[in-house]
Amino acid sequence: MDTTALRGAYDRLLEVAAGPDLGDAEDVDDGGWNADQILAHLLSVDAGTAAAALAVVAGSRPAFDNRVSLDPWNLGRIIAEHSGRADLMSHVRNQATVLCDIADQLNEEAAAVLVPTFLQSNGALVLDQPIPLAALINGLATDHVPGHTQQLLDLRVAAPGPPG
Repeated sequence: MDTTALRGAYDRLLEVAAGPDLGDAEDVDDGGWNADQILAHLLSVDAGTAAAALAVVAGSRPAFDNRVSLDPWNLGRIIAEHSGRADLMSHVRNQATVLCDIADQLNEEAAAVLVPTFLQSNGALVLDQPIPLAALINGLATDHVPGHTQQLLDLRVAAPGPPG
């Protein structure tokens, strides 16, 4: 598999996440995620995706279900295991590298293996059917990571303008 697009998507996300203007964890009051929760979610999704890819290589019967990566308790646990946003970002970068390194080594047969996939977003069912492993991984590059990059951009705290 070619992971150039996925690596680029993560570079952009981490560039945005490094911005000083994303607010603090308690700044989100509309029920959405703060920057730390977004990063924790990505860690969970990437670990699940890497596990599915390794299961394919091992000859197991993989499945992917993103519900654990949406669970507030799990996100809080992941955040608590890190010493701050910079540590979360470092872990996201390292885990994205591991995922990409695994995907880079998948042959066409492995990439074509159908993985039963269950995806939810904002409480709505997005997908409940087998998809090729390559589609699961490429979906991170084309939709998932860019979508969370936009979420981070939307969290930017507006700089105060001149009075009056």
